[in-house]
Amino acid sequence: MNRFSRHRRLTATALTVLTVAAGATACSSGSGSSDTKSAGSGTYTIWDPYPQFDKSSAWAHLLDLCGQGAGVKIKRTAFDTSDLANKALLAAQQGNSPDVMIVDNPVVSTLSEAGALTTTDDIELDTSEVDPNLLAAGQSGGKTYGTPIGANTLALYYNKKVIEAAGVDVSSVKDWKSLTAALAKVKAVGKKGITFSAIGTEEGSFQFLPWFWGSGAKLTQLDSPEGVSALSLWTDWLKQGYAPNSVINNTQTTSWQEFASGDYAFAENGTWQLANAQKSGLDYGVLPIPGANGGNASAPTGGEFVTVPVQKDTGRYATARKLVSCLTSGQNLNFTDKTLSYVAPTGAVQDKQVAANAELKPWVDAVKAAKGRTSDDLGTKYPKISEQMWKAVQSALSGAGSPKDALSAAQSAVK
Repeated sequence: MNRFSRHRRLTATALTVLTVAAGATACSSGSGSSDTKSAGSGTYTIWDPYPQFDKSSAWAHLLDLCGQGAGVKIKRTAFDTSDLANKALLAAQQGNSPDVMIVDNPVVSTLSEAGALTTTDDIELDTSEVDPNLLAAGQSGGKTYGTPIGANTLALYYNKKVIEAAGVDVSSVKDWKSLTAALAKVKAVGKKGITFSAIGTEEGSFQFLPWFWGSGAKLTQLDSPEGVSALSLWTDWLKQGYAPNSVINNTQTTSWQEFASGDYAFAENGTWQLANAQKSGLDYGVLPIPGANGGNASAPTGGEFVTVPVQKDTGRYATARKLVSCLTSGQNLNFTDKTLSYVAPTGAVQDKQVAANAELKPWVDAVKAAKGRTSDDLGTKYPKISEQMWKAVQSALSGAGSPKDALSAAQSAVK
């Protein structure tokens, strides 16, 4: 048995994690010969989750340039994120996976468990320069499946006008106690405190995780005293009027719209809102989400991994590695992460980003403290844990149950 054959069989469980969507939409770009008989020549296929970029975009141009550097032509297909995950599992089952695939980082564990991805050792891909906390999102069972193309995460935007009117020194906000004290001052002058998304979906879990992890809690024990303290923090904010009841239904988009109204002191949101922040006309700042007792809380990482799916012809891996190495080179990461509004996954490129735009400094700090949702070897266990987490958050914030009871029920359901 050669070293790649162990990946070829899909497990039944992995196939049920993602349901294949009927009528999935995709768009293609790039041109070239359909001759793929000779590994290292002809056409290589790349799938990505960026349908917003057509064949005339800088992103598609970069793919073509990397193809030229590897001596091949690129056939690119772009899917919506969920469609891509579903199509990837189906393609692996049918034995016709693309040569390179760029997927949302939580999907990596599902595809790797399904036997659909090669490891970085398999294809001899060097990931030594990638920040370990970001690389961890693509690791399972002591193996690494791909490399990040960039990362985004959550932090606190703040409205300087509201903060100053309340007499809050933002540099004093270093832990939960000082943040809550700042919210009390804001409310006292008739302004609104903090808005976030606690909706009953993955978005709600995504936004709760910095507080959960910032308490010292672990996803393997949702109802620990630390986890209860995190949910109690949010619940108390609603009871005191520091956060609006609308957070229960807020998406990250509607939460941002509340902050953009100019009435809120703080908003938990992501790097992807930077362009909207600049357009808003608000005088704003950004600070990392504080941990319960100080320091930066670990926020969950967003962003994609560049992966190499398993191929019947293992001779194709050498060229696939060249394509991945090109896309994730220092120069191209700097270029790509401007296009995708990402923080680079390597310290060297992060330094260049901050040198070019000092406003990225708090985001780089947040990314350095960030953590993959499937890290700690959770892999495909994460979706079930996350679902019970957001249900517990909804229960506690709506008053249906205490934080302790809600999280105890969640933990029981996970088991």
